[in-house]
Amino acid sequence: MRILFITPQAPYPPRQGATMRNYYFIRGLAHNHAVDLLTFLAPGDRIADDSPLKTLCGRIAAVDQPVRTALQRVRSTLTTLTPDMGLRLESEAMYRLVRRWLAETHYDVVQIEGIELAQYARPLLERGRAATRPALVFDDHNCEYLLQKRNALTDLRHPRRWPAAVYSLVQWQKLRRYEASIVRSADAVIAVSEADRLALLDLGAPTPIVVAPNGIDLDAYRPSQTVSPLRTIVFTGKMDYRPNIDAVLWFAQNVLPRVLAKAPDARFQIVGMNPHPRLDALRRHPAIEITGAVADTRPYIHRAGAYVIPMRVGGGTRFKVLEALACAAPVVSTTLGVEGVEVRHGQELLLADEPEAFADAVLRLLEDAQQGGALRRQLGAQGRRFVEQRYGWEQILPKLEKTLVLAQRNKKSV
Repeated sequence: MRILFITPQAPYPPRQGATMRNYYFIRGLAHNHAVDLLTFLAPGDRIADDSPLKTLCGRIAAVDQPVRTALQRVRSTLTTLTPDMGLRLESEAMYRLVRRWLAETHYDVVQIEGIELAQYARPLLERGRAATRPALVFDDHNCEYLLQKRNALTDLRHPRRWPAAVYSLVQWQKLRRYEASIVRSADAVIAVSEADRLALLDLGAPTPIVVAPNGIDLDAYRPSQTVSPLRTIVFTGKMDYRPNIDAVLWFAQNVLPRVLAKAPDARFQIVGMNPHPRLDALRRHPAIEITGAVADTRPYIHRAGAYVIPMRVGGGTRFKVLEALACAAPVVSTTLGVEGVEVRHGQELLLADEPEAFADAVLRLLEDAQQGGALRRQLGAQGRRFVEQRYGWEQILPKLEKTLVLAQRNKKSV
C-alpha cells in the first residue's frame, strides 16, 4: 500500500502529542508500506539530514507554517464560517504540493492528521470518481467542537474570561459544521478515544469511525529505579495550550494553598514549552517554578513526589497520562484528565475533582514518598502494567492498519 501522510508539523523529533502520534504511525506503517510525507515546519524547525524520517519515507516535502496576525484572526472570526483552526495552516504552497503529488503518484490512501489540515482533502476529492482517487482517512486528534464547547462553558463561569468564552462559543458552532463536513467526506475516521468517537457520531455522518488511541514508547518511558523523596509536584505539557493553562491556574489558585498549609516545603513545577503570559503571575510565587522548554521531561516525571493532571477542559487521550503511568509515577488526576483511559481510582492512580479532595490526594502521595513509597510503588506497578497491556504502539498500529483497509473498501464519491 502507498500512503501519503499530511501532518501539521514535522513528526520528528516526537516532542509533543501530535508529533509523537504522527511519528509512531509513520514508523509503524513504514515496515510494510511505502510512506510519503507532506508537512509544515514551525519557525526554527527543519528536517535534519540524519532524521529517521529520511529512512522511513520515500518522499518528504515541507512548507513553512503561515503566520496569521491577531487582526486577521478577529476579522475571520467575524466574517467567515470557517473556524480559526481551519485557517491556521491555509497555504497555497501546500495546496500546490498536494495537487502535484496526487498527479505524479498513485496513492492508495491519503491520511490527514488533524482538523487544521482538513482543507487539504479538497485536492483529493476534486479528482472525481471514488474508483480513481485514493481513499481518504481523517485522523481527528481531538473532537474539536467538543473541546471548544467545554472551553466556552468553563470560561463563562468567570467574568474576566467572558471574551474568551465568546470566542469559544463562536468557534464551537463553526467547528461543529466544519468537523461534520470532513467526517462526511472521509472514507474512514480515526478517533483517539471512545468519548471522542461518540461525539463525532453525534455529528450524524455515516462514515465509519474507529478508535486508535494515543500510545507510548514503552522502551523510552521506563520507571525510575528509586523512589523520589522530594516533595515536588509536577505538571508537564505544552504551556500555550488552553486546557493546560486552565489546569495549572486552577491547581495553583485552588489546590496548592491547601497543600502548602500542611506541607510548606512542597514545590510545584510547571514543565513545558511556550509558557503563556497568563502564567506570568505565578512566577512570583515562591513555591512555583515555570521551567519553559526542557530537553527531556522524563527526569522531571521520575523526580515527582506527585504528578498532577488537574484538567477541567479538553478531550482526546492525553499523552501526559500515558507518559506518567509508563514511568510508574504517582499520579493524581481529575476525572476529565483521564477521560478515554480506563484507569481506576486507587488502582493505577488517584482521582479527585474538587480542590480539597485533590489536595488531600497530593498530600497522601507526598507523605508516602517520605515514608518509603509503598503506595507509590503499588500505584506505579499497576500503572505500568496497564499501559503495557493497552497502550504500546504494537497494540495500536493494527487498528490503524485495519482502518486503512476499511477506508479503501468504503471509498465513496463525494
